Amino acid sequence: MSVASRPTRRDVLRTLGTAAAGVALAGCGGSSMAGGGPVTQGSAPWRHRGAGSRTWVPVEVSPDRVTRTLVGLRPYRPGGFVLRTERLDDKPVIHNYGHGGGGITLSWGTADLAVTEATTMEGRDVAVLGCGAVGLATARLLQRRGWKVRIYARDLPPDTTSNIAAGQWSPFSVFEPDAVDDRFRDQFRRAARLAYRHYQDLVGPDYGVRWIDNYSISERPIESGSLQRDLPDLFPGIRDLGPDEHPFSAPYARRVITMIIETAPYLRRMQEDVYRAGGEIVVRELRDRREIAALPESIVVNCTGLGARDLFGDDELVPVRGQLEVLLPQADIDYIMLMGNGLYMMPKSDGIVLGGSFERGDGSLEPDPRTTDRILRGHEEFFAQMRSRIEERA
Repeated sequence: MSVASRPTRRDVLRTLGTAAAGVALAGCGGSSMAGGGPVTQGSAPWRHRGAGSRTWVPVEVSPDRVTRTLVGLRPYRPGGFVLRTERLDDKPVIHNYGHGGGGITLSWGTADLAVTEATTMEGRDVAVLGCGAVGLATARLLQRRGWKVRIYARDLPPDTTSNIAAGQWSPFSVFEPDAVDDRFRDQFRRAARLAYRHYQDLVGPDYGVRWIDNYSISERPIESGSLQRDLPDLFPGIRDLGPDEHPFSAPYARRVITMIIETAPYLRRMQEDVYRAGGEIVVRELRDRREIAALPESIVVNCTGLGARDLFGDDELVPVRGQLEVLLPQADIDYIMLMGNGLYMMPKSDGIVLGGSFERGDGSLEPDPRTTDRILRGHEEFFAQMRSRIEERA
């Protein structure tokens, strides 16, 4: 699991993350600059109440509002995540890795399946490898079922890939449709439904999980994707909006209600839960199978993500590079925006997350200025058009 940020990986994730939280009050009240002049948040004409009875506020996008740039590597496998058992000498290793862009989304679901597999084995002490979303969910489910758990990890939050994920609940970019069989599809659907149910129990401020409207736009009538067709019960509130119900430049817009996970408080609380339940977390880099086999625990659950490529020789694992630009917070942005060209916006308490990068096979953790420019320009143009339409209707 790898993460980088600007100017340095560890310093930015810690010091700038704290700074962003500190400036939240300034970003949420008073006045700020947008569209070339001072605009007091909450005042006309920057709001429009359409027939859908919601208040629309555009995001204020400009380079001087960027607090940090984050880069992470998704552990992607065209054939989907691995959930199976192998043996190192006499020690069973349950693999639970390779979730692509759906690691946070599916974490509780594949953890549930992995723990069910563990219950068929002898021994009540387990080593969990990895302390991201998948490893922590696996550890907690094992503890709930009475197992003694020790987590081994090279990196801990806030220095994991999970920490910089956008955190929308949606099992996106998990596998290539042509590379999986019906057995995997059944397993995927089961994991998604299990995860969806687990997350509903965590909704609220303690874990930073909340329901939120998600909007996607298109130049053509929107058809349901394979995820919505296969898992319709996990995408409630689907509704196509009329032209007088939204301020977007595209003629077609669809709303779906989903969950968003604030990764920083979520992972912090998950770690606390592991400790409270008597678990241990050991910072240690395991370099090969021999060191894994020598661990004192009876069973190992491998949740190392991209690290499984070297540890277990999984050549199908490839890094998929994702870069995020984080803006100062805006308290009145209460919707997710998917813009149809790969760009997306997700609001969090510590900043507005702008994304739009999915670079398969690129293992670089250095921020790319060209990607930064593309993401900022694309969002700036989108929300400028949105602002103009709001002003026209005010």
